[in-house]
Amino acid sequence: MLRGRELLASEIASQVAEHQPYGGVVPEVASRHHLQRAPQLLARAVAAAGISLGEVDAFAATSGPGLASSLMIGASLAKGLALGFGKPYLAINHMEGHLLSPFFGTAEGIRPAIALVVSGGHTLLIEIEAFGCYHLLGQTQDDAAGEAFDKVGKLLGLPYPGGPNVDRMAREGDAARFDFPRSMLDSDDLNFSFSGLKTAVRYLLPKLETINLPDVCASFQEAVVEVLVTKTLRAVKATRRRVVALSGGVSCNSRLREAMRTACAARGVELLVATPALCTDNAAMIGYVATLKLAHGESSSLASDIDPNLRLVA
Repeated sequence: MLRGRELLASEIASQVAEHQPYGGVVPEVASRHHLQRAPQLLARAVAAAGISLGEVDAFAATSGPGLASSLMIGASLAKGLALGFGKPYLAINHMEGHLLSPFFGTAEGIRPAIALVVSGGHTLLIEIEAFGCYHLLGQTQDDAAGEAFDKVGKLLGLPYPGGPNVDRMAREGDAARFDFPRSMLDSDDLNFSFSGLKTAVRYLLPKLETINLPDVCASFQEAVVEVLVTKTLRAVKATRRRVVALSGGVSCNSRLREAMRTACAARGVELLVATPALCTDNAAMIGYVATLKLAHGESSSLASDIDPNLRLVA
């Protein structure tokens, strides 16, 4: 819940424990969890914000992309509240929430920038001209960076989710121990590919007499980070933008943050990174986009539908 640029409450019901036994997200488990926890989460948010639902100016929910069954539950709840209290409803693109999260709480608001959005399902390079005006510069052609992290974590026998555990293990490893491929690093575009890197790790493991987990994690992580940072700064050079906005769940990765910070500082480019609480999926970033849309006089029809494959830019 937000009041202007002030975050009144942001509550999360994590599903990590529910999905850990399966080593990944199970749609039926996710939707059941959404259905059970949504009313409780709403009550917690209202209590934490110290306001009543009647004082809320508008209600928003993610309309896509994502799992259809989970999206439906959130959208239905928000629509019901909007209808019941006679307030506007706003359907928000999940990726726009990630995209703009680094600007939340800044005095300047949304500024022209090169945005790198890296999550479990997406790896996007986007040029931001202004709020609502975005240009796709590049995207993954196969696995997203976060997906590669999780799959490699699973290959190595690390607990779900793999990404944070690969990051933790890599801190003790030698990033130069294994020379993993940097796919599309020298391509003439700003697209990405991580499936080959994941495959390289899988083929390496049977050849090792002893698997040094820290070294494998550090070497794999370095390959991902090098490509992400190189392509982002290449986009900065091509567009002459002076701000980089980094967001999405993978932006919590300590090596990515360090490498991006060093690269931007060397080129005199300002780096905006969403706080960790706003990097993984959360309602605050959705509420932030909703407040911006509301300020621009926008709202959504209660008849609007969810779209599991919703795109941010064409």
